[in-house]
Amino acid sequence: MNRQLILEDGTFFVGKAFGSLKDSIGEVVFNTGMTGYQEILSDPSYCGQLVTLTYPLVGNYGINRDDFESIDPAIRGFIVKEVSDYPSNFRNQWTLDEFFKAKDIPGIAGIDTRKLTRIIRKYGTLKGALCGLAVDKEAIIHNLQSTTLPTNQVQQVSTKTAYPSPGRGFRVVLVDFGMKHGILRELNKRGCDVVVVPYNITAEEVMRLSPDGVMLSNGPGDPKDVPEAISMIQNLIGQIPIFGICLGHQLFALACGANTEKMKFGHRGSNHPVKDLRTGKVALTSQNHGYTVTDESLSNTELEVTHIALNDDTVEGLRHKKHPVFTVQYHPEASPGPEDANYLFDQFMTLIKEAKEGEQLCQNV
Repeated sequence: MNRQLILEDGTFFVGKAFGSLKDSIGEVVFNTGMTGYQEILSDPSYCGQLVTLTYPLVGNYGINRDDFESIDPAIRGFIVKEVSDYPSNFRNQWTLDEFFKAKDIPGIAGIDTRKLTRIIRKYGTLKGALCGLAVDKEAIIHNLQSTTLPTNQVQQVSTKTAYPSPGRGFRVVLVDFGMKHGILRELNKRGCDVVVVPYNITAEEVMRLSPDGVMLSNGPGDPKDVPEAISMIQNLIGQIPIFGICLGHQLFALACGANTEKMKFGHRGSNHPVKDLRTGKVALTSQNHGYTVTDESLSNTELEVTHIALNDDTVEGLRHKKHPVFTVQYHPEASPGPEDANYLFDQFMTLIKEAKEGEQLCQNV
């Protein structure tokens, strides 16, 4: 069955439907990764978005039980050049079409994804609609132009209640703004006793859990739409070591008086080069964000830039000059993508250890 993608600027693409046949509206973005479509489609940071994959053939290794970054995908739709009907992989359990039908996610294949990507790169992200052919195109375009997309994405994907992921190492409170499971896996791998908590937890409630450190997770949308998290972070700084990733990085910057802004088309892919300004080393990183911390807003804060993106010089890492806090804009847990930056989780463990040793030293004086 043929369906179409209509953009708010009037551009439309006709292609073949797969997955659910429901109509869907969302922000159209693109990801340049060559593999990892299962992790991409299950990343909560894509909540409310229609995701275009620039790699032409998608679904050729199917869907397996192991590579999910969340249980229930939050994307509004998938846009690909060609979808494989007969995946071949020893871990394959479902085709992309079967999985999307089960999760009620619409997809469209057979369109010119290169043209679509060039439009987004030129004009920025656009609102789009996946729908059937028998629609009033002008009415859809008018609706897209007049529609304000939801701003409560973090509320949609965050856990509603706290839950433990037990370990015998450091106690880490992981604030879930749309957490990828890869972050939890990395903390568990290091023996951490993790407590995952909702996005709207207060600093007082965090400290009642007696953490050794706090992790601020990735998540979707505009960080300024989560003011309660900004307040929570402000009250935690100076009390406990903190490590922030992606949205957590942006929220930390706002909590310290910096500013963020929406990017033209964002960073979404698995091979973004990032330079560590302290060592001069460059890492290839996995990224998924549409907002960035503005460099000029950092001048009157206690923050220092530690990493920059080599493609556009945007801020990719921060640390607090006085307190044990550091953050990065990219994804050190990868999933998908290179694991060049995985060492940052070890740095977080070291930061916690040093803070505990300093605390012990003060008690012995």
